[in-house]
Amino acid sequence: MSEIKSDIHFGDCLEILATYPDNFFDLIITSPPYADSRANSYGGIKPDDYVAWFLPRSQQMLRVLKPTGTFILNLKEKVVQGERHTYVIELILELRKQGWLWTEEFMWHKKNCFPGKWPNRFRDAWERCLQFNKTKKFNMYQETVMVPIGDWAKKRLKNLSETDKTRDTSKVGSGFGKNVSNWLARKMAYPTNVLHLATETGNRQHSAVFPKELPTWFIKLFTQENGWVLDPFCGAGTTCQAAQRLSRHSVGIEIKQEYYDLSKANLSTPVSTTLILDSL
Repeated sequence: MSEIKSDIHFGDCLEILATYPDNFFDLIITSPPYADSRANSYGGIKPDDYVAWFLPRSQQMLRVLKPTGTFILNLKEKVVQGERHTYVIELILELRKQGWLWTEEFMWHKKNCFPGKWPNRFRDAWERCLQFNKTKKFNMYQETVMVPIGDWAKKRLKNLSETDKTRDTSKVGSGFGKNVSNWLARKMAYPTNVLHLATETGNRQHSAVFPKELPTWFIKLFTQENGWVLDPFCGAGTTCQAAQRLSRHSVGIEIKQEYYDLSKANLSTPVSTTLILDSL
């Protein structure tokens, strides 16, 4: 197996990505600064300005992603003057105009989020992970993220009725049907599009780090060993760490010096500060 490259660039992804060729990356997964959030870290981008700020950067991402690749965007609406702002919805619509296909939406359930209450709402316990693609035919390795079928099967499959041995069509007219006997020899099942992951991380020096299990899950699902993974807002380098551990090449881009230094330190192998393209 070839040496795994983990490269971190300092600067704006709009400028750094311009140095990369078309159709280079297999997966882009990132959590950019949320609108009007982390002002001390990234200055804060106003909700009304967010779409205009993001689109030039997503245009570069569209260019450098392979036709068989996938873009996962972790983003969440914020509350402005008592109601949810629509910048995420507006961004989805504009990304579709830009040429992206909005293929799927995963929900990250933060299963250990702190309790809280406001006058007219409760604390958020979930975030969006939006999936975009360039084409309808993209690489997806579903078997890599299968989960144990669960204890329910031990009792449910022990004594099958005659109905369980044939396709039982839904009685409400939905068209849905099931054949319980098909599960007899199965020990694993495909997961849902809800990811139940804790928010705890080891990167305490960054203001907003997602758990390593989040990029790990998507890297397994959409890439194979020696594939190329990009995080254009890499922060503490969590995505690059996950890619490295899964034997994928990775590129991270970070505009804040403190986090650029942190992301390099978090990688277990020496990280070159020169463009990977020079060695290809």
